[in-house]
Amino acid sequence: GKIFGVSFHALPQSLVPEYGYIPSFLVDTCEYLEEHVHTEGLFRKSGSLVRLKALKSKLDQGENCLSAALPCDVAGLLKQFFRELPEPILPPHLQEGLFKAQQLGNEKKTATMLLSCLMGDRTIETLRYFFNFLRTVSLRSNENRMDSSNLAVIFAPNLLHANENEKISASTENKIRLQAAVYQNLSWKRFLQCWVWMPFNVLPPCGATKTVKMNLPVNVRRGRTEV
Repeated sequence: GKIFGVSFHALPQSLVPEYGYIPSFLVDTCEYLEEHVHTEGLFRKSGSLVRLKALKSKLDQGENCLSAALPCDVAGLLKQFFRELPEPILPPHLQEGLFKAQQLGNEKKTATMLLSCLMGDRTIETLRYFFNFLRTVSLRSNENRMDSSNLAVIFAPNLLHANENEKISASTENKIRLQAAVYQNLSWKRFLQCWVWMPFNVLPPCGATKTVKMNLPVNVRRGRTEV
């Protein structure tokens, strides 16, 4: 069925050991790109718009065509996949809080992790899987020239659905910096560690309210989260 522009929860899912159910397209693209992780400029160099359009059409029609595609084209499709989700994978109602958390100095990592604990289980599973893949990419940065900072600048706008048509200004540059900071503070190692210990050691008891030092009350209840 259709892949692009479809609700995250309506996409076909694949069960990935240690992660859970992940969108099948994401699994297929990440597995393909892991075989080409050495490609210089992966995610930075743009693929052919003509080829991307053709690949997107074939995939939406259910055709398995990734194996014959070029790495930069598949990387471009992956960015487009996140960008065209009806709602960004990082929940809109948490984004303002995530931006504010990046301005908290020494406590920004803790605040970011607390906010991430309000995301749904399926979102968590997918982000854990995807960030681990990006970690694999960054570990080969001596070949592909894509370290964690470069990946942050590229993927933060796609995960947060930033306005691509916004004119470059001082405020825009600051917003991009904050977006990249959100990405880096949520990313792989810290994110994976958070979901091992944080729900038990940091979250308040069910029904309690905890304020994350940014005037953002976080209410955590069994089966329900509110900001």
